[in-house]
Parts: sequence; C-alpha cells; structure tokens
Amino acid sequence: MTTLFISDLHLSAERPDMTACFLRFMAEDTKDIDALYVLGDLFEMWIGDDEDSPFLQQIKQAFKALTDSGIPCYFIHGNRDFLIGKRFSQQTGVQLLPEHCIVELYGKPTLILHGDTLCIEDEAYQRYRKKVHNKFIQWLFFRIPLSRRIKIGEKFRSNSSKNNQMKSQSIMDVTQSEVVRLMQAFHVDQMIHGHTHRPDIHSLTIDNKPASRIVLGDWYEHGSVLVVTPDGYQLETRNFDTNQQQ
Repeated sequence: MTTLFISDLHLSAERPDMTACFLRFMAEDTKDIDALYVLGDLFEMWIGDDEDSPFLQQIKQAFKALTDSGIPCYFIHGNRDFLIGKRFSQQTGVQLLPEHCIVELYGKPTLILHGDTLCIEDEAYQRYRKKVHNKFIQWLFFRIPLSRRIKIGEKFRSNSSKNNQMKSQSIMDVTQSEVVRLMQAFHVDQMIHGHTHRPDIHSLTIDNKPASRIVLGDWYEHGSVLVVTPDGYQLETRNFDTNQQQ
C-alpha cells in the first residue's frame, strides 16, 4: 500500500532530461500504487488545454496509461499551470481537485495544496494571483489566438523569474501563521504542499498538539517524490539518468 506525491516538475520541451525522468517514474514507480497526487506546477507553463505538441502528447499518454490501469491520479493547480482544465482531465483521466483539499492517507486526514496561498508576505504575487484567477480575465485570455497566448506566457515566465531574483528568500517562503491558520480551519495536524522548492519535514505545534508540514521538492536537478505508506512517509529523489532511488 503506497501513495505517491510529486510537485514542481516544471516540465517543458526544453528539458528532455527532466521529461525522460518523469516518464520513467510514471512507467516504473507507479506500478501497483494506491494513488498519485500531483500538487501543481507539473508544467513550466500552461496557456490552455487547446495547446498540443509531441511533448505534451507523451505527458498526457503517460497519465492516460496510469489511469487506464485503474490507478487514480489527482491534480491540484500550481502557479504555472492554473489554466489546466476539463479537456486535459478528460484526455488523461486525471481528476482535478480544489486548491485546498482534505485526503485520508491511511486513516490520517491530511490537507494538501500547491502552497502558493501560504506565501502571504509576498503581497505582489498575491495581487497577481488574484487577477489571473479571475474567471472573466481567464475567459478573455482564452479568446486570444494560441500563438499569441504562447508569447504572452513566455513573457510572464521571464518576468516571473526576474522578479523572484529580486525578492528575499523569506518573502518567498510560507508564512508560518498562515500555515497554522489553515490547518486549524481544516482541523488537521498534517499538511503536504510544494511551491517553495524546499523539501523538508517540519514539526510544529497547533493547539498544543504535535503537527507536521511536509514540503515536496522540485525536479530541476533530480526527481523528488514523497512516498506515503500506512507505516509513515519518506522524501526520496530520482536521478535523471536512471531514476535510481536515493
């Protein structure tokens, strides 16, 4: 009995090594698991479900093979792929979840999310997030021709990288008080998220009780996987060349 969590892969056609690692992971690591959860930023950029390419097709096919085998796969939107929609879900069998979701992990209620909503000290990003998640703005964006949307997405990606370089590391990390507030609101003592690219297992105290916050890693230099079983959990890595477990 095993459930896997991944996030922040930032897959793109420009990183075939990363894509190859992911495809090996899907073919080898997901055999006989109970479920796979992808907690956002699967792709470096997503400008609409109507975009199609050989690169995207192989990613979709990997998910379709998994769900066709009877293994459920769940997805929470990240800040890079929040426009993934129903067509992607229909093509892959991946089930889309709300931005904050409670799952039962072998009897343990756990709050899962991408993690960007926890970084409330980054006020500029939170203002941007509010705008781009506006349904009317998204409706207008989808009316733009695909080729133009791709250029807009590339510009936003470039600007985001430049802006992040100028921000302090503390602002880009989660706000501890928001972590506590959310866990109290959802009545849980275990949280799993990504976004910050700082894999770790944090212990904290909520309402005088022990709690855990598990942070997933990114896939820039190697694959990062959270393996959960009835006996506990462990953060593992996968090498790009062989997917060897570490």
